[in-house]
Amino acid sequence: MTAYHYICREQGGATVQGTLEAANEENAANELMQTGLTPISIKEVKATHGRVIDWQQWFEPGVKLEDQILFSRQMYSLSKAGIPMIRALSGLAESCVNVSLRRVIEAIQSDLEAGQPLSKAMARQKNVFSDLYIAIIHVGENSGRLDEAFAQIATYLELERETIKRIKSATRYPTFVLVAMSVGLLIINIFVIPAFSGVFEKLGADLPWQTQLLVGFSNFVVSYWYVLLFFALAVVTLVRGWVRRPEGRLQWHRWKLKLPIIGSLFERIHLGRFCRSFSMILRSGLPIVQGLHIVSQALGNDYMSVKIRDMRQHIERGGSFLQSALSSELFTPLVLQMISVGEETGAMDEMLGEAAEFYEQEVDYELKGLADAIEPILIIGIGAMLLVLALGVFLPLWDLSSAAAN
Repeated sequence: MTAYHYICREQGGATVQGTLEAANEENAANELMQTGLTPISIKEVKATHGRVIDWQQWFEPGVKLEDQILFSRQMYSLSKAGIPMIRALSGLAESCVNVSLRRVIEAIQSDLEAGQPLSKAMARQKNVFSDLYIAIIHVGENSGRLDEAFAQIATYLELERETIKRIKSATRYPTFVLVAMSVGLLIINIFVIPAFSGVFEKLGADLPWQTQLLVGFSNFVVSYWYVLLFFALAVVTLVRGWVRRPEGRLQWHRWKLKLPIIGSLFERIHLGRFCRSFSMILRSGLPIVQGLHIVSQALGNDYMSVKIRDMRQHIERGGSFLQSALSSELFTPLVLQMISVGEETGAMDEMLGEAAEFYEQEVDYELKGLADAIEPILIIGIGAMLLVLALGVFLPLWDLSSAAAN
């Protein structure tokens, strides 16, 4: 993300300026226009040397998803009760336990006291609030239904949290087994095999090729562990650098959807997120084209975001939503039928909500079967490891015992 200094004109004609972070100038302009501002000038802010680091803020806890849910629920209750926004934020800041969230609330309160609307004040906290969050709040405050906007956001974030919990629960067992296997192999190569190797050398036994392979690999790990560590760090650094580049991230997100066993799971999670968030956008009253632009930035997968942006361009050229969905090749035939019914009846938000529930049910089903699908692979891996160790370690012992018996 790059920092940009902007000069904009408000709807009333007043000129405002400030800074925001965005991927490029076009995204910065789009974000400003979503808040009702007309960009006049957008320039990249050059990094300055000798910047003072706020170490206190550096070690503060970040704003987690649970904090955003609690904040949204509290704002819903306070807005519904008719409490003035500045007073509500002041009370939340005083009772907030998370120091980082308290800073954010105080910054929003300060912007409101300066005369800025809530959505614009929240847009200046891009590291906490997503484009989807800000857009819903913008629609809510303009329509006089700010309490409903916060309720929608809270419900959406709670569903996101439940999805994350289900994924963590399903991957906990395979992750534990893989970590245990890796630690076990490391201990065997560093301590066990060298001990057996010393015994074999003293007895002068002829080692089979399986044992020679194990001993050679163990000696390499013990003697050149720093080379392996450097190589692993270099690979991780190169891969992370490649993924951070736009073209690398796009390719990686495309490969993720084609991974065996878990690729379809990723695809359904992102499609469910799209249907849920876009349904919420339409229910709030935003136009379809603007909603697609916002949702494409909230998917978490660049490859699918490109497909959603292509859908937006297709609609801008006069195509229907169903035609754009067909051309994207993202949705299943059942979901396409639901979209068709929603477009014909004018209940697109309800149909997309049903599609989101359909994808979420599929995600639940796949997550329940994920452990069953991975378990045979883990068993085969453990069995192969034990077989190699048995052939490499115990074969020489059997040969020595046979020779001693004769």
